[in-house]
Amino acid sequence: MLRLFPLLLIPLVIYNLFALGGGIVGHHDIQDMLSLNHSVGIRMFSGDLWKLSAGDILILISLILLFIEVIKATRTTAREIINHGLSMLIFVVALIEFITLKGFATSPFFFLLCMTLFDVVAGYTISIVAAEHDLGLGRSGTD
Repeated sequence: MLRLFPLLLIPLVIYNLFALGGGIVGHHDIQDMLSLNHSVGIRMFSGDLWKLSAGDILILISLILLFIEVIKATRTTAREIINHGLSMLIFVVALIEFITLKGFATSPFFFLLCMTLFDVVAGYTISIVAAEHDLGLGRSGTD
């Protein structure tokens, strides 16, 4: 059942909760909340301070989930075809949010949008290549 669920929906839902429910969490401006003004500092051995904002952490989590999605795309089952369709739907909804809704024209959301597009394109591409391999398509008769 988990293979059917597009994992990139998780960071998009988190972003939506903060962007649309900003007054609930005490931040009315999503840009301010995602900026380095609200960051965690990690002291490095070099003495530098590495600052991670909420947007950076959301992107990091999204990259990990994108990696898992690409691994899931290597299977050629009916569940994966449904997963690809749901991923396409998620991309379209995210694109509409990015273009039309206030609070979604931020760099972290744009990177999430790009990851959903990458998930769609990579998912279909990997599935097609895996299906050709499984079916033996594209082989010449003189192997």
